[in-house]
Amino acid sequence: MILVTGGAGFIGSNFVLDWLAQTNEPVINLDKLTYAGNVQNLASLDGDSRHIFIQGDIGDSELVKSLLQQHQPRAILNFAAESHVDRSIHGPEDFIQTNIVGTFHLLEEVRAYWGQLDGEARSTFRFLHVSTDEVYGSLRKDDPAFSETNRYEPNSPYSASKAASDHLVRAYHHTYGLPVLTTNCSNNYGPYHFPEKLIPLMIVNALAGKALPVYGDGMQIRDWLYVKDHCSAIRRVLEAGQLGETYNVGGWNEMPNIDIVHTVCGLLDELRPRPDGKPYAEQITYVTDRPGHDRRYAIDAGKIERELGWKPAETFDSGIRKTVQWYLDNPAWVANVQSGAYRDWVATNYAERTE
Repeated sequence: MILVTGGAGFIGSNFVLDWLAQTNEPVINLDKLTYAGNVQNLASLDGDSRHIFIQGDIGDSELVKSLLQQHQPRAILNFAAESHVDRSIHGPEDFIQTNIVGTFHLLEEVRAYWGQLDGEARSTFRFLHVSTDEVYGSLRKDDPAFSETNRYEPNSPYSASKAASDHLVRAYHHTYGLPVLTTNCSNNYGPYHFPEKLIPLMIVNALAGKALPVYGDGMQIRDWLYVKDHCSAIRRVLEAGQLGETYNVGGWNEMPNIDIVHTVCGLLDELRPRPDGKPYAEQITYVTDRPGHDRRYAIDAGKIERELGWKPAETFDSGIRKTVQWYLDNPAWVANVQSGAYRDWVATNYAERTE
């Protein structure tokens, strides 16, 4: 049995679904169900005895302790995090509490649990921490991509909080011997992505006839990773990663944001044309950039390919087509996640920015 934290969020829920599609090993799924945690992502697992969902906080030490003692998991995969840069700018405290304090409390309970294991259960136990490339800061246009040896230079409250959590995980390995693994991924996209992030926001706004807001000049460059490829990388790291090591996970797809938006518009023109026959690109608007917006991220995923034999299965063209089609096929999911709180957040964030 494994314990997954944050398993109702975007990446976590995709991981749980993929895991149970490929193995019968049960999953304990612990999620606080904040705005981005959505049990509807896991609706296909209703009645599946292999999936045990617990609503709760990784910072709740008594709850985590009881789950570990009751279920005796062989591995813990920590997806739980506040993860949106703009939200961290508006309200950094939640990011400090979940990503730093919460990770600390989780590590303390895991250390105590691991410490009382014996024999094979102790030697094979793993704690896998899922992190982000944003901890490395920003790259200039001609800089080499981030490798695992890049120094940490976080530029937002979000990335600073994730950097702190990475350092805690590393420290618990070197100080206490806790058998940890860390992955740092590039920008994920795919099914169940909460529509405040770039790709789902563009799809949802386009279909609703709303403006497609692009920060600054739209030339911020990101590496894009299809979420199911990310899930396969995590499974591989859990299976064969070297203890204490970090593995960067990327899609080898560096693209400017404005190109992403035009690609989404082109696919929608093909798959769901506007009633008036005009291109969705007419809805693109440029808005004031966010403070401290990193100009470029790029992941060198060579280490995980060399050492563990993993590389992404999807190209950006294949992955983005699957993603757009998923949103077209799941309008009820989109409608359900667009609660009043979500609409209020979008209005607050973009009201501050002028075209």
